[in-house]
Amino acid sequence: MTSPTDVARRFITEIFESGRADSVEGLVTPDFESHPLPGRGPEVMKAAIERVGPALSDVRFEIQDTMAQGDRVAVRLISSAIQTGPFMSMPATGRRYEIEEIHIFRIEGERVAEHWHQMDGLGMLRQLGLMPGG
Repeated sequence: MTSPTDVARRFITEIFESGRADSVEGLVTPDFESHPLPGRGPEVMKAAIERVGPALSDVRFEIQDTMAQGDRVAVRLISSAIQTGPFMSMPATGRRYEIEEIHIFRIEGERVAEHWHQMDGLGMLRQLGLMPGG
């Protein structure tokens, strides 16, 4: 049996880092919910991959810490990418960002049922040159 921590790590690697839409069905429950994204189910993550995939290149997720308790897994990581296309309504900059993120997963069986995400959005904007101080 796969541990909840392994499920969360696989989700990060295959979906966030590699953008593998073909992995979504096997990694999320049919009623999957990602906070604060609207909607439920695998289509939520597939749509996110479609939006982000063309905008970022050389995407990396370096896991710093994982903590698990029951069906919850918390992951602190450093993400980085080059913004090569429009991203979150921002024009392409060609610049790299590197920020800290925290992800919390609720695991059911060997799939992710819920996902919460906090990131350093201000730091990302500054590094992309889209906000003063970058």
